Amino acid sequence: MSDLFNIRALEDSDVSMVTYWARNEGFAPGIGDVSIYKNTDKQGLWIGCIDKLPIGCIAGVKYNSLYGFIGLFIVDKSYRGNGYGVKLWSHVIDKLDDVCCLGIEAAPDRISDYQKWGFISSSKTTRWISNGNQVINVDSISPDLNNKYSLLEGNQIPKNIIQNYDENKENTPRPHFLSDWLSHKSGTVLAIVNNHGLCVGFSRIRPCLFRNGNGYRIGPLVADSPVLASFLIKNLQLRFPGFTLIDSPGLNIYANKLLLELGFKPISYTLRMYKGKQPTISMNEIYGLACLELG
Repeated sequence: MSDLFNIRALEDSDVSMVTYWARNEGFAPGIGDVSIYKNTDKQGLWIGCIDKLPIGCIAGVKYNSLYGFIGLFIVDKSYRGNGYGVKLWSHVIDKLDDVCCLGIEAAPDRISDYQKWGFISSSKTTRWISNGNQVINVDSISPDLNNKYSLLEGNQIPKNIIQNYDENKENTPRPHFLSDWLSHKSGTVLAIVNNHGLCVGFSRIRPCLFRNGNGYRIGPLVADSPVLASFLIKNLQLRFPGFTLIDSPGLNIYANKLLLELGFKPISYTLRMYKGKQPTISMNEIYGLACLELG
């Protein structure tokens, strides 16, 4: 292992390279995702280098003193097996030492490795794909849906209405991340508002990079009921037809049934693991995660 190995903060010039690594790993990064990750915690994304040559990366984002998340953990294939990954991992663990709970999405072949570091399995996160060939009739979702709710898009959505709704659905408030995520120019955001002007569901769809070719990812997808979640998904697919991914948390007891009914198929899974006290908030209204890299 080279004595020249060092770890530094991710810089703007690294974003395209990290996106390339993530695409080759099959992460299907969304357009602009890594730049948003960088802004979420300016001391939370790291690059491992041999001298000045970048060869790996990791995210260790601290949302607050109670919760942090580790992801985007990649070492370039040419440099694996030399202990560089362990150094990146140890660096982030040290940086997040004062956080009460850490989360991670573990690939099946890495679960035992993370258990050795004190991470405990929580639930399975499933990646679903739709080929975009379904015939969608929005009016058939619910006969009276449009009489009770309004569907707003992009700039039509009142400021902070989604943030206020999201605060009660997530483990920790994430206003900075959510603001960047929802205002990004790629894709679009939809929100369902009831007759009292309150948000009852929202989602974003964005272009993403498959290993071979392009598609879309839906996330976050948060809604008060499966009917509203279905309404959002169908409207997003109408606007952006094509291959579409959704990562659904296993703790939502309604998600699997809904996505199967909508023609999605499971293609892979990861295991959500925690070190420290697991968050206790209900996940039954979270149908799709924004991204696996930041939890």
